Amino acid sequence: MRVIAIVLSALVALPLSAAPEAKQLFGAAQKGSNQRAASFGSYSKGCVAGTEQLPETGPTWQAMRLSRNRNWGHPETIDFIKKLSAKAARLPGWEGLYVGDISQPRGGPMLSGHRSHQIGLDVDIWMLPPNRLNLTRRERENISSISLRRAKGAYINENFTRQHMEVMKAAAKDKRTARIFVFPGAKVAMCNAEKGNRKWLRKIRPWFGHHYHFHVRLACPKNAKGCINQDPPPKGDGCADAQKWVDDIINPPKPKPRDPNAPKAKPKPPRRAIILSDLPTQCSQVLQSR
Repeated sequence: MRVIAIVLSALVALPLSAAPEAKQLFGAAQKGSNQRAASFGSYSKGCVAGTEQLPETGPTWQAMRLSRNRNWGHPETIDFIKKLSAKAARLPGWEGLYVGDISQPRGGPMLSGHRSHQIGLDVDIWMLPPNRLNLTRRERENISSISLRRAKGAYINENFTRQHMEVMKAAAKDKRTARIFVFPGAKVAMCNAEKGNRKWLRKIRPWFGHHYHFHVRLACPKNAKGCINQDPPPKGDGCADAQKWVDDIINPPKPKPRDPNAPKAKPKPPRRAIILSDLPTQCSQVLQSR
């Protein structure tokens, strides 16, 4: 990490416009920091110290896309994955879980892809039921998950099974889980299928995409300083809200008519790249730690 430390020391003399993007600094880290585990900032603007690496292969899981080096997370996240995968392995036709992105070794903005996954408390779980856990590194780069959606996410397709619902249900019932993102049709299907206790459905939140994987977001660990939780989901099971998402996919709302006398809207400027000074102050120490 000596190269990163030299870069950080040079940042002091750089004007704001010349500062390197934070994703370049965090993307260069190859291992976790030698610090006590701690998440700093929010899910889409932060970093994580003292991460633990999910082993590439375990008794009930395999980490996918190993070339990305994103199988690092807060120890609570790694423990969550191991326990959820053990539950998945007890379901018919499932040997465990295929695990997608967690975080980079020190979290922070990613070189590509997600805006979230920055504080080691997010994890993507593939929808593909694992029928073997001896995939080679090469196979894990080339194999693809399966989509569960139909009609742009308004409905589930034939790939959706009761086991998918049970895996997400088990994830939602873990007290550490803050919310789970999945496409709207899946949420509605689970709402219709659940005939017992519906409390867990509150944590299942409809969101764009999320049909090749579902995204679990854990809450900040207890007594964590500097970790910012997302606001909790609204009260209730959220099924009516998910149905509204589905209705809007099937019959998109008509755009509001434009006032011909209104001034022409100016195009939005491109989003400014995140630099290190945008992140919590602890993130500099996270990067500099050996």
